[in-house]
Parts: sequence; structure tokens; C-alpha cells
Amino acid sequence: MLERSRLREKWKEALSSVLPIIGIVVALTAVFVPMSSGILLIFLSGGAMLIVGMMFFTLGAELALSPMGEYVGTYITRSKKLVIIIGLSFLLGFIVTISEPDLQVLAHLVPTIPNLTLILFVAVGVGLFLVLALLRMLFGIPLPNLLYILYFLTFALAIFVPKNFLAVAFDAGGVTTGPMTVPFIMALGVGVSAIRSDRHAADDSFGLVALCSVGPILSVLILGLIFNAGDAAYEAMAVTNVRDSRELFQLFMTEIPAYMKEIAASMGAIVLFMLIFQILVLKLTPAKLQRIVVGLIYTYIGLVLFLTGANVGFMPAGNYLGQIMAARNVPAMIVPVGMLMGFFIVKAEPAVYVLNKQVEEMTDGNISARAMGAALSIGVAISIGLAMIRVLTGISILYFVLPGYAIALIISFFVPPMYTAIAFDSGGVASGPMTAAFLVPFAQGACLSVGGNIVTDAFGVVAMVAMTPLITIQIMGLYAEHRSNVARRRAAIAAEEYAHLDDDAIISL
Repeated sequence: MLERSRLREKWKEALSSVLPIIGIVVALTAVFVPMSSGILLIFLSGGAMLIVGMMFFTLGAELALSPMGEYVGTYITRSKKLVIIIGLSFLLGFIVTISEPDLQVLAHLVPTIPNLTLILFVAVGVGLFLVLALLRMLFGIPLPNLLYILYFLTFALAIFVPKNFLAVAFDAGGVTTGPMTVPFIMALGVGVSAIRSDRHAADDSFGLVALCSVGPILSVLILGLIFNAGDAAYEAMAVTNVRDSRELFQLFMTEIPAYMKEIAASMGAIVLFMLIFQILVLKLTPAKLQRIVVGLIYTYIGLVLFLTGANVGFMPAGNYLGQIMAARNVPAMIVPVGMLMGFFIVKAEPAVYVLNKQVEEMTDGNISARAMGAALSIGVAISIGLAMIRVLTGISILYFVLPGYAIALIISFFVPPMYTAIAFDSGGVASGPMTAAFLVPFAQGACLSVGGNIVTDAFGVVAMVAMTPLITIQIMGLYAEHRSNVARRRAAIAAEEYAHLDDDAIISL
């Protein structure tokens, strides 16, 4: 009965997240970009699968992924053995990253690097930086100090890397932290901080995603120095059409088994890890174990439906819209349209829900999920606008990310550490499968129409989405800190006024 009510709740959340982007696309096809009924039907069917998939996934993340991460984090901290901390952290980061659907999508879209090569380099980067993130928490190293050093190294290395690796490297940092990785890693941070009793423990529970987003950027930049990418050509995405409901059914029934196998293989590594961990260490009660198993089933169903809907229904439609809009007389229209889609599409990212909920819980409601959602939507809208400008002009991504990260790091000097950690976490979380499966193809289609370089100009959308929330969330922190200071000053003035009153005057008030 409880799960039914929670499923209804998740259904409403999924509807409110996905329906706006469906409405925007339908409106565009009615007014600006005529789309055949077959393509539109595929898109709408994909949207329906997205909604159902998101409903199951978010419930599964609550029941399984988050508790699993907390259990592992608690054990790692209690062990107090550096070898165990380093070994388990690296293994966990590596396994979860290979399981990440976003990374699979990006690897498939990149024409110049073999899929397995890119995935393995990114997984190693996440594994190493998850080790660094946990050691930072355990030893109480301030997050901003590490971020200053790591981003300095990142941009210094970017100077020497071939330009066809730059956008892909920064994109890799965004897609790595998606629906599989975020619930696990964020819960891992909660589990580690729960063991600590110092006053900075809650602040340090955030920041793992932030550091795990830097690792893939550095690892792909290093790959760019040692790997000869060649000149693999980008092939235009085929836009599938259907004539009737039978062909529509056959299309999805043909694709679903492939995603069932892909997600089974991805989740299999995590399930095996947790099974061994349960037998050797955790010894969870049957009730807790049953809850996790049910959650994993929900997660599996949700990811299969979500990725099938995104890749079969949304990806071709996004590419088609980008091509047609950029080919029209006013290609600059892709900038405001992209911003509008970016504003709403971030609400449909499964990992965003996990982050917003965890932030609200960890801050006792001081940072509400609604405020987080608004800041993320504004940030992503700006980032998509900038990404579309890159598509039209071919300006190097460094001219955007270098000042963007510089501004974010400068603001971090003036906001409480928790806001900095949440901001850098949110950057990785905002760039999920919806961005990779709809906005990246949209940018590629537009780039193809304007005659740009797909690898250098169209890639980088995910990187831009991962950058702007760092600024908007910290600006929200500056505003909250200002309000807190004003409230404290008013309270101090009121207390001073009361101090000069006698008892009778106070009673009369």
C-alpha cells in the first residue's frame, strides 16, 4: 500500500518534469518545424516511456541505490584502514562509472575515439578521484582548496591537448555523474559523514560528485595527449519514421531487448559487488535485503524504459529539430529555443531529483528542493544558449569554460563551504541522459546544417550545462547568506533595545 502511494507520487513528479519539454517540441512542430506524423508519434511514445521510466527509477533509487551507498560509506569509514578505503573507493568508482548510461550515450556519439577506450579512461578517472574525495572527507581537507588546484591543472593541460579532444573531455566530466552514479556517490558521502562527529561533517557530505566530475576531464585530456584520434567522420543520425501503430510497436519491441541487455550488464557489476559485500561484511537483515532487491528491480525497469524512450524517441527528434531550425532563414532561433528547452529539460533529469531531495534533507529545509530546481533551470537555460552560440560561431569551448569556472571559483571565496560543495555537485548532476540524448543531438543537427565542425563545435553542450549551475547555485548562496546576516543584525538591534527596557515596559509590550 505504501509503495503504491509512493509510485503515485513519483508518477506526478515524472509528469511535471517531462510534460513541459514534450509540450515545447509539439508546439515547435505545429508552428516552426513541420514533422511527419510518424516521427512525432515515435517522439510522443518515447516521452511516455520516459515518464514511466522516471517514476520507477526515482523510487528504485530511494529503495536501493541510496541505502547501498550509505552502507558502503559507513563501512569504509569505520574500517579506518587506508588500504581498504583506497581499494574499495577506486573499485566502486570504476564499477559505477562503467554502469553509467550517460557515458554509454556519449561514447556512442563521439566518432573519433573507440567506445571502450573512452569508457575505460573515464572510469579510471572517476575511481581515482572518488578515492581523493573520500580521503578529503576523512582528513577534513577544505573542498575549495582542492578545486582551485585541480581546475588550474585542468586548464593548464588543456593548452597542450588537440582541440578535437577539448569539448569531449569537458562533456565527459558532465555525463559521468548521472542516474546510476549520483545516488550511489552522494549516499556514500552521507554514510561517511554520519560517522564523523565534528561540526564540518554535514558540509563535507557534499563535494564527492564535484571531484568525481573533474577526474574524467583530466583523464580524457591525458588520453588526448597519448591517443591519435584520427579523422573519423561524423555520420548524420538517421531519423526513423513509422506509418502506423504496428510499425511503432515493432520499432520499440526491437530496441527494448538491446537496452535490457545493456542495463543488465551495467547493473550486474554493482549487484555482484553488493552481493559479495553483503556476504563478507554487511550481513543485512532479510527485511533490509528484500527492500534493496525490490529497489534494484524498480531501478532496472526504470532505466530500461527511460533510456529506450530517450534514445529511440527523443534523440532522433532532437537531431531533426536542430537540422531543420538551423537550415531556416533565421538559424539564430536555435539560441532562444535551446534556452527554453534547457530550462525545462533539467527538471526531467533523474539525478537532479536525487540531489535536490538530499540537499533539502541535509540542510533541514534551509535550501529547499524548489529553490534548487529554479537555480538549476536558470543555469541550464543560460548554458544551452551559450552552447548554441558556439554551434553558430565555432568559438573554442575554452573561451566559455575558462572564464565560467574562474567566476565560480572566485565566488566560492564569499559563500559558505556547503554552497560551494552543493554547486559543484549540481553541475555534474544537471548534465544527465536527457541532455545527452536530446540536446546534444539537437546541437549536432544544427551544426550539420550550418556547416560547422561536429566534434569541436557541437560537443561541449554537456560541459556548458555542467558549468553554469556552479555560478547560479553559489549566487543563491550569496543571497541566502545576505538574508541571514540581515536577520542576525535585526535580532541584535532588537535585543539591544529590549536590554534598555524595565520589566514593566517589557510586560506592556
